Amino acid sequence: MPPNTTASTGQQPGKSGRKKGRRARLVVLLLVLAVIGGVTGGAYWSISTVRASFPQTKGSITLDGLSGPVDVKRDGYGIPQIYASSDEDLFMAQGYVQAQDRFYEMDVRRHMTSGRLSEMFGKSQVDNDEFLRTLGWSRVAQQEYDKTLSPSTKKYLQAYAKGVNAYLDGKDGKEISLEYAALGFTNDYKPEKWTPVDSISWLKAMAWDLRGNMQDEIDRALMTSRLGPKEIADLYPQYPYGRNKTIVQTGRYDEITKTFEGSASAAGSSAGGSTGGTAGTGSASGTAGLQSQLAGLQNVLDDLPTAVGVNGNGIGSNSWVVRGKYTITGKPLLANDPHLSASLPSVWYQMGLHCRSVSSTCQYDVSGYTFAGMPGVIIGHNQNIAWGMTNSGVDVTDLYLEKLSGDGYLYDGKTVPFTTREETIEVAGGEPKKIVVRQTKDGMPLLSDRSTELVKVGRKATVDTAAPDRGDGYAIALRWTALSPGTTMDAVFAMDRAANWSDFRAAAALFDVPSQNLVYADTEDNIGYTLPGKIPTRATGYDGSVPAPGWDSGSRWTGYIDEDELPYEYNPSRGYIVTANQAVIDKAKYPYTLTTDWGYGARSQRITDLIQSKIDDGGKISTEDMRQMQLDNSSEIAKLLVPKLLKIDIDDKDVRDAQELLEGWDYTQDADSAAAAYFNSVWRNILKLAFGNKLPKELRVEGQCLWVEKADTTGPVDEDDNKVRECGERDADQAQPDGGDRWFEVVRSLLDDEKSHWWQTPESVTRPGAVNRDQLFKRAMIDARWELTAKLGKDIDTWSWGRLHRLFLKNQTLGTEGPGFLQYVLNRGPWKLSGGEATVNATGWNAAGGYGVVWVPSMRMVVNLGDLDKSKWINLTGASGHAYSAHYTDQTGKWADGELLDWNFSKDAVDKGTSDTLVLKP
Repeated sequence: MPPNTTASTGQQPGKSGRKKGRRARLVVLLLVLAVIGGVTGGAYWSISTVRASFPQTKGSITLDGLSGPVDVKRDGYGIPQIYASSDEDLFMAQGYVQAQDRFYEMDVRRHMTSGRLSEMFGKSQVDNDEFLRTLGWSRVAQQEYDKTLSPSTKKYLQAYAKGVNAYLDGKDGKEISLEYAALGFTNDYKPEKWTPVDSISWLKAMAWDLRGNMQDEIDRALMTSRLGPKEIADLYPQYPYGRNKTIVQTGRYDEITKTFEGSASAAGSSAGGSTGGTAGTGSASGTAGLQSQLAGLQNVLDDLPTAVGVNGNGIGSNSWVVRGKYTITGKPLLANDPHLSASLPSVWYQMGLHCRSVSSTCQYDVSGYTFAGMPGVIIGHNQNIAWGMTNSGVDVTDLYLEKLSGDGYLYDGKTVPFTTREETIEVAGGEPKKIVVRQTKDGMPLLSDRSTELVKVGRKATVDTAAPDRGDGYAIALRWTALSPGTTMDAVFAMDRAANWSDFRAAAALFDVPSQNLVYADTEDNIGYTLPGKIPTRATGYDGSVPAPGWDSGSRWTGYIDEDELPYEYNPSRGYIVTANQAVIDKAKYPYTLTTDWGYGARSQRITDLIQSKIDDGGKISTEDMRQMQLDNSSEIAKLLVPKLLKIDIDDKDVRDAQELLEGWDYTQDADSAAAAYFNSVWRNILKLAFGNKLPKELRVEGQCLWVEKADTTGPVDEDDNKVRECGERDADQAQPDGGDRWFEVVRSLLDDEKSHWWQTPESVTRPGAVNRDQLFKRAMIDARWELTAKLGKDIDTWSWGRLHRLFLKNQTLGTEGPGFLQYVLNRGPWKLSGGEATVNATGWNAAGGYGVVWVPSMRMVVNLGDLDKSKWINLTGASGHAYSAHYTDQTGKWADGELLDWNFSKDAVDKGTSDTLVLKP
C-alpha cells in the first residue's frame, strides 16, 4: 500500500513508556471493537481474541513433513535461532516461524509483487495492480523457478513453503493476524497457500526499488522543457574523483585479456556526464511525445507502493570492513546499515539457521537478516565469513520512446507487432477488471499503457480492450535486467554456506539482480569487495542517462559485462574498504559505463576519513568504534556553507539571534541541537530560492505533513494528543530539490560563482529579488527564521533538530489508509532523531516536502570476526508483526538511541540468551 502522511502521535517511548503505550492502545482497541461489535451484530472481541494470533513459542508442535525434531530458541527480543538436522527441516522450520511472526506482512508483499493488492484492499489499488501486472514480476519469478534455479534451491523453496502452509493449516484470519480481523469487516478475503514463486517474487520488488538511475533519466529529459544543456549539466555535476575516494582504488584493467589483474576494478562514466536532451528523438514531435509520455509516467511512479525503498529515490547504504592489522582483535570488523524506507514492521527479519552438525545433508550455520517470506539469510555471517551489502546504483534500466504505427511500433523502418497478454484483476467488493499488456519483441513492456492521461497521445481506447490503440502516437517502454529470469535466489544459499573468498566470489556471480556492492571478511583475516550483477553494455552514443529512441535498433543494449571484467578488490594495502553508494572506480581505469549517476560520496568519504584518522593516530579500531562511526551526524554541507552564512550582515535582531546559533557549532546534527534545526531550514530555503522556481513543474514533489507541538503553530488539533498536523503548502507550479548529496555537489560547484544566474531570484510584491549568492543566502536565513518561529516557537532556546526531524512508524497497509482507530492501534511514534540527509547516520529527509524522516538505517550490524559472539546488531522495529506483541517495536527505542544488541551465534551463547524454546516435532 502506498504510504501517506497520516501518522499516530505520542512521545518517544522509554521502556516503561512503551509498556504503558501498549496497554493504553489495547484498552482503546477493546473498547472500539466492543462498540463495533455492538453495531455489527453483537460480536464481542476479547483480549483472548486480540492475542489469538500471537505465536506459540514454548512447548511443542507437531508438523507433518519434518524428518526430525527442530528446536526454535528465542531470546528476550523474540529473535529466533533454529536448530535442525537436515536442510529441508531447517528451511521448513524457517517458513513456519516467519509465518508465526509476520504472515500478514508476507501476504501483503506477495499480493504487491503479483499485482493483486485489489483482492485484499479493493478498488483503490486497481491502478497499482495494473502497473505491477505490466511489469510482470511474478511471471518472471515463475520462469526463474521453472528454468534457471538449481534443484537444491527449488527444494529449499518447497520446504519453506511447506512450513508456511503448515502454520496456515486450519487457521482463520483472526488467528493469523489482527489485520485480517479488520479486513473481515469489509470483504471476505481468505489467505491462500504459500508457493515458492511467492518467495522469489520479492527479489523483483527489492530490485525495483533499487533500480538505479531511472528517475534521473526521467528528470533530465523533463528538464529539457525549461533548461538548456549547460543548466542541466550544472544540476548533474561531475563526480568529484579527486576529493571523494572510489570503492576500488588498486589494480588495473587488462585490455588484452579483458579481465582485471590483482585486485583491480571498475567505474563508469562521470555522474552527470550527459547534458540532458531527448535521446535522439530526431524531431519536434518526438520531443513533444517524450515530454508528454514522461510526465504521465512520473505520476504513475509517484503513486506506486514501495517494497524496501522510496520509489527508487534518495536511498543509500553504508558498509565497510577493516582488516585485523588495524583492529583490537587482530581480525576483521565489518559494519553494515542499509538505508531504506521506514516501515512497520521493519523490512528485515533477524534469525539464525543452524545445522546441529554441518555436513553434506545439513550445510548451514548462518545468522543475520532476511526478509519475511524468503528462506535463507540475505546479510550476515556464518562460521567462517561475513558480508554486507549496499546498493551499487549501476544503471540496469533504460527507457525507450516507441513510435506507434497501426497495431505495432516502428523498428528500423518497419512496423513490428506487439506481443500481448490479457490480465484479469480481481477486486474486493467490486467487478473484475481486464487489461491487455503490450510489450516489444525483446520483452520491453509499455509502461505508458498504464497512464490514463497518456491516452491523449493517440486515438481513443477501443471499446472492447483496456489497452488503448494509440495509432500513430508515442509510448514509453522499459528495458530492465530484472525482467529476465535470473539466479539471485541461488546466490543467497551459496553465500550462506560459503567458506572463503573463492566460494564467496562464486556465490556473488549468481547475484544478478539487483546489482549490489558486496563487502567481505573472514576469520582468516581477509577482506574483499566485489560488484556482481547483470550489467548491460550500450552502443556508442548511448549511456543510459536519458530515454533512447526505440525505433533505432542501434540504441538497444549490446550485451552484458562479462563476469571476469566486473570490479573487485581483495586485501588492499590500505587495510580497509568503504562502500556507501559512491563511484566504484575512477572512470579512467575502466572501459565500461556502469552509470552516469553515482552517489556523490559525502558519506563514503566521511567514513574513510574517520577510519584513516584512527589509523593515523596509531589507534586500533574496536566494535564500539565501528558503532560510533555508524552514528556520525556530521553535516558536510554545513561545513561548506556555515562560514559563508556567518559573514552575512543581518539587521533583524531575531534573525541575527538565529544566525548566532551557528557560531561555534561543530556541524553535528544531534536531536537536541538548535543550530542543526536552523541550518537545515536555511539549507532547505536556499534550495527553494535558488532552484525551486527554475525547474519544470513536472518535477514537483508533494509537501509532507508533520505533527508538531500544539503551542508552536495553528491548525487542526488532534483530539488524541496536544499536537497539530501541519502540512507543507507548495506552489503547484514549482518544483523543489530533495536536498540529497547531488545537491551538495551542485551548490559546491556554484559557490564561487557569486553572480551565477542560479542565485538570482525575481522581485515580488512582498520582497526584493536577489542578484547574487549572498543576497539569496540572506533571504534564506530570514525565511528559515520565520519558518522555525511558526513551527517551533519564537524562543530559539526551545528549538531542536529532533522536534522537526521525527520518525513515525506506520503499518504499511491499514496503518496508512485504514480507519483512524486502526491507525492508532497499528502505528507507533514519533521518535526524535539525530542525523540527516547524506550523513553517515542517514536519517534521510526530503527538502521538497519537510523535515520528517523518510528513510533510515533500516538495521545496523557490526560483525567481529575475532569472536562472532561479540558481534552486535539491531533492527528498526522488532521480530513481530503483531501490533500487541512485546516484540512489535521493542528494538526501536534502542535503535533510535544508537544502541546495538548482543548477537549470539555459538550454541553456548544462544543457549545462555534463550528465553523461550519451541520444539517442532515430525
